[in-house]
Amino acid sequence: MAFRGIITPLITPFNEKLEIDFEALRWLAYHQLREGVHGIFPNSTTGEFVHLEREEAIRLTEALIDEVGGKIWVIPGISHNSTDKAIELGSIFKDMGVDGVIVTPPFFFKIDAKKLKLHFSKIAERVDLPIIIYNIPSLTGINVPIELYIELAQEYNNIAGAKVTYDSFSYLRRLIQRMRSVRKDFSVLTGMDDMLLSNLMMGGDGGITALANVTPGMHRSIYDAWADGDLKRALDENHKLLKLSSIYDIASSFPTAIKTALNVMGAPVKPYVRPPLTEEPDSVVAAITEVLRELGLCD
Repeated sequence: MAFRGIITPLITPFNEKLEIDFEALRWLAYHQLREGVHGIFPNSTTGEFVHLEREEAIRLTEALIDEVGGKIWVIPGISHNSTDKAIELGSIFKDMGVDGVIVTPPFFFKIDAKKLKLHFSKIAERVDLPIIIYNIPSLTGINVPIELYIELAQEYNNIAGAKVTYDSFSYLRRLIQRMRSVRKDFSVLTGMDDMLLSNLMMGGDGGITALANVTPGMHRSIYDAWADGDLKRALDENHKLLKLSSIYDIASSFPTAIKTALNVMGAPVKPYVRPPLTEEPDSVVAAITEVLRELGLCD
């Protein structure tokens, strides 16, 4: 399966008791479907996966399959410091009928390339699903080598793509160029909203970007405009997305930036996050509101 287009790394809505708010989750899933995203990524970084119990991740994914399964891709995360536990969760998700899984490097032990290959290889051998390897060195402390992506893609057909959340055009360009000569069906997706159009222009396949929680239609418009050869429309929409991306600079974290924006826009998503994250103070909410107002996204 070649993943492409706009895939949203879903936030995990919580209620005031910091339990999963399934009503808000269903609203968010339908919002994504209605606005035309190609897939969703629950149990994600933006979704505070490190703060979810395994059973919560399972219930979360199950609810999303019930809501939008078969209509858009559901590609949950299975990242864990333990290879075996990542495999276990991947196997559970496979039995549930997901379309693929996404996995980062381990994020505690800073393992070398040989051990990193062992981690991904064992997952690929035992989880019979398309797998996207998620490179996010700012949070894992490990930058997945391009050569390792090449080796894994050549050895395992179910290593289906890369999500790259790394602020380097050079890395992204080299990964796209190298991979196209090895596996034309391998998807290269950026995890950075402000690199979405650039990734497409370099020959990449789209994005798994957090602001698609907020403006899935804008993201889809950029993708469609580029696919249609309408560069002016793509640039116009991308200019808005670059402006919206500034809320990352204002907020203290990705989850709080997204949840605050959705709450300001009137979505039934509360700004609650689990500790040690905290809700944004009034000054930050006001600054995010001003960005949204300038873009016509709130009153």
